[in-house]
Amino acid sequence: MEYKVGDKKLNASTFLSFVNQVWQGDYDIERTKEALSKTLNITAYDDKVLIGCLRILSDGYYFGTITELLVLPEYQKQGVGSRLLQLAKDNDNTPTMLYFGSQPGVEGFYEKNGCQKGLQSYTIEKKRQ
Repeated sequence: MEYKVGDKKLNASTFLSFVNQVWQGDYDIERTKEALSKTLNITAYDDKVLIGCLRILSDGYYFGTITELLVLPEYQKQGVGSRLLQLAKDNDNTPTMLYFGSQPGVEGFYEKNGCQKGLQSYTIEKKRQ
């Protein structure tokens, strides 16, 4: 397993192929390229195949949010997600606090990894353009 913090070589095509194995959707490649350029990408590879990715959107000092933490289903429960979270916590380029939401049913994973649950979160849902 190889982990990369600030993976500058992660391209939209590779990312979309990976994402569609976890969250299927009709994603635009150009918008994905732009999105990847705006985040700190922490990746996990097994024999050069992308198997996990954590993305952080941050102002670099005050605020940061984990936009997603994704691991291919066949690699889940093997420590990949935990390692990606640890790399995010240890990285000097991330702020002191990282915020994120959790999909229902995986709260235990985050708590096991030392994340503290807040009281609530709010969302504003917009249609994808």
